[in-house]
Amino acid sequence: MTLISPKDLRARIVSGKELALIDLREGGVFADRHLLFANNIPLSRLELRIDALVPRRDVPIILCGKGNDDDLIMLGAERLSHFDYSDIARLDGGIDAWERAGFELFSGVNVPSKAFGEFVEHTSATPHIAASEVHAMMERGENMIIMDSRPMAEYHAMSIPGGIDVPGAELAYRFDDMVSDPETTVIVNCAGRTRSIIGAQSLINAGVPNKVIALENGTMGWHLAGYQLDRGKTQSYPQLSDKARAAAITRSENVAARYGVETVAFETVQAWQNDLTRTTYLLDVRDPSEYVEGHIAGSISAPGGQLVQATDQYVGIRGARLVLIDDDGVRATMSASWLVQMGWPDVAVLEGGISSVGSSETGVYSPTVLGLDEIAPATLTPKELEALIENEGVCVIDLATSLQYRDDGHIPGAYYVIRSRIGESLKAIPHKGKVVLTSPDSKLARLAAGDSGLADLDVKVLAGGTEGWKQAGFAVETGFTNMADKTDDIWYRPYDLNEGGDEGAMKQYLSWEVDLVGQIERDGTSTFRAFPETT
Repeated sequence: MTLISPKDLRARIVSGKELALIDLREGGVFADRHLLFANNIPLSRLELRIDALVPRRDVPIILCGKGNDDDLIMLGAERLSHFDYSDIARLDGGIDAWERAGFELFSGVNVPSKAFGEFVEHTSATPHIAASEVHAMMERGENMIIMDSRPMAEYHAMSIPGGIDVPGAELAYRFDDMVSDPETTVIVNCAGRTRSIIGAQSLINAGVPNKVIALENGTMGWHLAGYQLDRGKTQSYPQLSDKARAAAITRSENVAARYGVETVAFETVQAWQNDLTRTTYLLDVRDPSEYVEGHIAGSISAPGGQLVQATDQYVGIRGARLVLIDDDGVRATMSASWLVQMGWPDVAVLEGGISSVGSSETGVYSPTVLGLDEIAPATLTPKELEALIENEGVCVIDLATSLQYRDDGHIPGAYYVIRSRIGESLKAIPHKGKVVLTSPDSKLARLAAGDSGLADLDVKVLAGGTEGWKQAGFAVETGFTNMADKTDDIWYRPYDLNEGGDEGAMKQYLSWEVDLVGQIERDGTSTFRAFPETT
């Protein structure tokens, strides 16, 4: 495998040419220290995510991990080669060599997007307000509205009292149906900082007449100030009126002009897709429910607010073309304006949206899982597994994330194991040579059944996975009951650490976000753009 030095890799990153920089370590390990533009695709889940994130097979791929992760890198390269990825190199000496060369390493996840949020606040002077001031405004009964810019699932879990769920790209789109009085103060919040800042600045950039303020530190700041959060709320934006749509279209056209957002005809998009030297992503920024009802074939569901908040969750190739899709241009334009400012060189809005295409697909977005059809393990039904557990005893291995294992429930007695370390974990688990693998929907379990660490065992896969077990009416247990591995497979948000959230972790996280501006300046590989204020 070709080696690339830290100096040469840095030059490749800043060149703007297409590049997939992939860190194969588990998510929690990655979050401790990594390169700014590394995309975390753990070896454990490579087949689940690589096709969607890196669709072009001959794009230059550079693999990285720690300096001593030779086995991890080699196995990752072998799997990628098996799936016809042809241009694979590795960072010589890994992230340790990168640091020794004097280059910056970052902690956390979705760092480019979060750093960009701090850059926006710094350069645009986005107004912000402390939780105590918002609480006082509530007490005084002031004319105000709180818009929560997160997806419904996050809002439902916890929200500011009285807040209404209006995810990112919907803010400017739904505004006129929610705020009729120009004297109403609009407060935008998220869980921490990024989506509050981007959401508030979106409305300001769109030119709404109201005073718009970001809630400083979001729901975390509210909790740390000693105020209660609501749980289980479902209040969302109203159905869009023709009047609100017309106002939103006018505002988005002004935003497009200011930030240089271009539109592109579908015929051009098709030509781009046929260009084998470049990568083109089709990103549908509408609400996921709209995507389900109908979307352009080959497009990815990437709700606008989340696309800006966590771009690396949708796009794995730096320097690729991004085509944003909606129905009337508003949400796509607002999202594109942020990607332009983030430094993406080739961003365009599909002219005419989904209506520009004669046919469309329906259904939930489901990424292609590579290699799934190559493995045909023996399976058993939930009923058969229940009988085995009761009469013979069997070792059940659960390959869900540690958070899913803890909170969503697992088969009683099942051991939590990380796929990439399954061989080592099995040494400490009593299994008598018989193992049943499960995962939430069984896909990861099926893939793992073909791994070399299980070659000498009698391995079966639970049909339908743990969800199938639940649907069959069998009980599950929660908590970290049978841990055969570390919980470093994912990064735990402060409010994942314990019930009600970890206040120390919240404070640390919020400080980390603020400090990203200085770290980005030291790193010097980002291309964030500040546009002059309009007069």
